[in-house]
Amino acid sequence: MYVPIHEWDPDDRPREKLMQQGPSVLSDAELLALLLGTGTRTSDGPISAVQLGRAVLSTFGSLHSLSKRALKELTRVPGIGPAKASTLMAGFEMGRRAASQTSGERVQVTSPADVAAVYGPLMRDLKKEIFKVVHLNTANVILNDYTVSEGGLAASIVEPRAVFEKAILDNAASVICLHNHPSGNLEPSREDIRITRQLVDAGGLMGIPIQDHIIIAGDSFTSLASRGVIS
Repeated sequence: MYVPIHEWDPDDRPREKLMQQGPSVLSDAELLALLLGTGTRTSDGPISAVQLGRAVLSTFGSLHSLSKRALKELTRVPGIGPAKASTLMAGFEMGRRAASQTSGERVQVTSPADVAAVYGPLMRDLKKEIFKVVHLNTANVILNDYTVSEGGLAASIVEPRAVFEKAILDNAASVICLHNHPSGNLEPSREDIRITRQLVDAGGLMGIPIQDHIIIAGDSFTSLASRGVIS
């Protein structure tokens, strides 16, 4: 039987539980309920925000799977309109950005893992391929980053001019390139290797070396410098 959340025992209400015990005690459905705000009406009658959260999880299987869904996919769930879907997407994007950021400190790159730790959370779930360039100073500290190309699921098109144009303006000492493989395949393609070598040659001429080209695939990454593509 449907009972509105405001009529629940205070110890069972998601917001009150969070305020008294912290967010870690909430179930996935309860966390979603706080983002969704309200329940909805179905053909079987009204359901609470927690029940709607359970329905969303049942549809997509897990929070991780849910976090990768586009607006159109989310709004196929009964009771999830554009407003609720947008709130969910914003919440997951905030989580990705928080996971990629340090506590206000500038990041010094000492290994490919340092780059993957910053950009992996932002790029691992993207459904299209993007190519980013990270600018470093002489101490290998990240100055800035830019997306220079966005492609379809198969490949992104990268021009050397787009890679180095802003690096010159930023007075970057060197750059690191990275892109994602939406397929989850870590292996660099022939085109990945060709573009990398082309950019290495261009960087050598301009005095802005390419330190590495990192591929993000799901929760994993690979470094073309570590593979010997960049010497």
